[in-house]
Order: sequence, then C-alpha cells, then structure tokens
Amino acid sequence: MMLNQRQQELLEWVQRTGHATVDELAQHFGVTPQTIRRDINQLADERKLHRVHGGASAHSSVENVAYSTRQVLCSEEKARIAQLVAEHIPNHASVFMNLGTTSEAVARALANHVGLRVITNNTHIAMTMCHYRDCEVILAGGVMRAKDHGIVGEATIEFVRQFKVDYAVLGVACIEADGTLRDFELREVKTSTAIMAQARHVFLVADHSKFGRPSLVEMGHLRQITALFTDRQPSSAMCEVIRDCGTELYVADSAANPQP
Repeated sequence: MMLNQRQQELLEWVQRTGHATVDELAQHFGVTPQTIRRDINQLADERKLHRVHGGASAHSSVENVAYSTRQVLCSEEKARIAQLVAEHIPNHASVFMNLGTTSEAVARALANHVGLRVITNNTHIAMTMCHYRDCEVILAGGVMRAKDHGIVGEATIEFVRQFKVDYAVLGVACIEADGTLRDFELREVKTSTAIMAQARHVFLVADHSKFGRPSLVEMGHLRQITALFTDRQPSSAMCEVIRDCGTELYVADSAANPQP
C-alpha cells in the first residue's frame, strides 16, 4: 500500500514513541478521529503497526512497548480481566504472580481477599499487596530491570523453584494462532516458565491485543494453561485451538462460565 503523507507521519510517530492515541493523532493532524481510525486500520492490516484500544502501538518482535505506555494501554480491559480472575482465586490461597501490567491489575483486584500468600518477581505487585489485610508477600531475589523494576535472572529462577503454589497468574506478550505463547526477553521468559512448572493451576491473563502479536521468545503453549482470561471472544479458529488444548476460556465482558 502507498502511504499518504499523513499516514507516513503517523507511522513514524508511533514507531518513535511506541504508542499514540486516536485523539492526540486527530488533534495533531487536524482531522477527525474516524479518519485516524481508518489510517490505523489500514496500517495494521499491512502489519506496519499494532492496533490497540484507543490508538496504535509499534509493531516489534524484539522490544516491548515502554512500561509507562503499557500501564495505560487497554487499562479498562485489563481491569475487567483482573476482576474475573479475582473471582476464581479463593481466600487463603498461595499465588505466583509474574511481570506485566495485567498481572498488576489482578493484584489490585485481590484487595479484598484475606489470607493470601503471594510470591512475585514484580516489585509493583509486592508494593501494592504488602498493605492488604493478612496478606504475606514474598519478593524474589535477582537482577532488577531499570525499565520496569522487574526482577529476573538465575537467582530468581532458583528462588521460584523452592515453592509449589495453588495458582500462578501470568501475563504474556503474544498468543500465536497455534497456541504458542511468546514474550520479549529470555530472562523474563525463563522465570515465567519456572513459575508455570511450580503451580497447580496456571491462569493466563491476556487482553485482545495479545492475540497474534509478534514476539521473539517462546514461553510455552496453551496446553500448559489451566484457564485463559481475556476481554473479547477470540476468533472461532482460536477458540478451537483453546478447546483442543483443554484450556478453559473466560471472557471478562460476557462469560461467567468456562468454555472447555
């Protein structure tokens, strides 16, 4: 597709900043939000950028969107997912929670639970949940990343392997069409893989933008996941893959019952 000048500038903006909203793009270019949405749809169809709720993000398989941007991307959808996950975690449960803004939304949704024992390599989750009533938080050791204060590395993996918990709540960057799970950084993936192996039930939390998104490192497969929590009904082909994997599907805005 031949890009017009506005579309080319729009694409360069998103690639430079990592994310842009429809409203700010419409204001900058002096056009209607509908025009910007059409531009984004065309660019997304050409796989030049990634269409997300309320805007667009950069299309990269080797680097995630900045943490500050991910905090606001699909925030309402993440909150709905988190509330549904919280309904499936009982009081007095042990829970692993990994890095990611959707996992952090789940942490906030667990505010009224009691008796939780939470193990995490996510310092944001630890700082949130340590104030909850009768909630013990165990923070993993390892190397702290400057970009999001996540803790990773071999020491983190060895730490995780000391525990066997009731539930793991895991975020992910990508769910491919065949059920393969991917993320961006090898050390983070190794930690998440270790967490999956040490949990009796694995809950995957992923908003609709994670389906088919390109990411570099393989983390596992839906066959390893007890239940997938998302905010929109996946495509019929994806639902078939989920069923074949034996994974329960929960859709936050419409379904209260699993679709096995």
